Amino acid sequence: MPEAFLYFIWQYQYFTTNSLTTTDGESVQVLHPGFRNLDSGPDFFNARLLINNVEWGGTVEMHSRTSDWLVHRHQNDRAYDNVILHVVWEDDRIATGRRVDRTNGTPLPTLEVVPLIDAILIDRFKLLAESIDSIPCAGQFRSVQPLRVTAMLDKAMFQRLERKAAGVHAVFEQTNGDWEETAYRLLAINMGFKINAEPMAQLSRAIPLKSILKLRDVLIQAEAMLFGTAGLLESEDEPDEYVTMLQREYRFLSAKYGLIDKQVAAHAWKWGRLRPANFPTLRLAQLARLLTHHASLFSLFIGTSDAEALLKALQLAPSGYWHSHYRFGKATDKVVPTLGVSSAATIVINTVVPLLAAYANHRGQPAFMDRAIGLLEQLPTEKNRLTDGWEELGLGMRTAFDSQAAIELHNEFCSVKKCLNCQIGAGLLKTI
Repeated sequence: MPEAFLYFIWQYQYFTTNSLTTTDGESVQVLHPGFRNLDSGPDFFNARLLINNVEWGGTVEMHSRTSDWLVHRHQNDRAYDNVILHVVWEDDRIATGRRVDRTNGTPLPTLEVVPLIDAILIDRFKLLAESIDSIPCAGQFRSVQPLRVTAMLDKAMFQRLERKAAGVHAVFEQTNGDWEETAYRLLAINMGFKINAEPMAQLSRAIPLKSILKLRDVLIQAEAMLFGTAGLLESEDEPDEYVTMLQREYRFLSAKYGLIDKQVAAHAWKWGRLRPANFPTLRLAQLARLLTHHASLFSLFIGTSDAEALLKALQLAPSGYWHSHYRFGKATDKVVPTLGVSSAATIVINTVVPLLAAYANHRGQPAFMDRAIGLLEQLPTEKNRLTDGWEELGLGMRTAFDSQAAIELHNEFCSVKKCLNCQIGAGLLKTI
């Protein structure tokens, strides 16, 4: 039985607690199980126990077998000298013939729990642990109380915001604490829409925002800097007038700003299985327009609480060439659409919301976190394979807050079977 199951039953005391005795026959009464330790060291701290009517305060360690104490060499680690109880699924000391002691040689009280647990609880855990569904509780989900589901979605959403904020902070540190540069890099990455996120990230690192802002008044120069450094101008053997202009401008700009050695490899860009509206050339043209139109992306992103206004700010038409082209030299009879509403919403969700969450943590101002949540609650729910799966199970979703929470729940709990850390899974495991 995995140790995670032991943590669960100990934390909630889901076992027979009357007349507890250690493997050496000492009486045990749990006054407080302690608090789960998520760092190194014993598994629970600040526990309070009565052992043979003597009150003890300290830590509790969990293992599948008693001998794991020795396998993990805790007998040589003074960090485990304050363990007051060793909770195990199975006591195998007779089979191994070895004692379990602290570093000073004092024996460790051990509690074997397998005889104390209701078989129903074990069966319920196995039902989840052995499920082949991507959502382990799929067959039982409709029986879960709605309030428990809502509570878990809230937990998943705030975990997602904190996790994404940490990613933003990593970028912030890379930019030496420059929020404008951070906003620019995040926008560029998310303009790549996953499949081209990595080359977009390389490009944004190669060209500082301040270099592009110097070209704000001449859009074609900003385009030339982006397309040229992206490595997308060299493959044009028979360039049209627009491409020729870009190549000329890039030769000048690359020498001026030292960009030749910073080029992204052309093969890094992905084109296959992409709709033309997602071609990297069009996305770069849209990015160039955004960067030259808005004086401060950071101010735009953190200063706007109106989702509709943000969407409009992102849906700027690129330069005229890109009204009839998806890529260089290949005109289309149809008018090329601007950035779609759903794409703009995706950028708000993946760029603006995490940026606000990170800034809230950095400044210690919860108002920015509230703004991030408010934006999610104004945007419609996302439609994808994961959200469709949840809706099939009866999980109603109305806003992007709901869909983002559902995605986090699937990716960080369901797919890795952390059912014991999920309020939905924990609820299904409760004994009758």
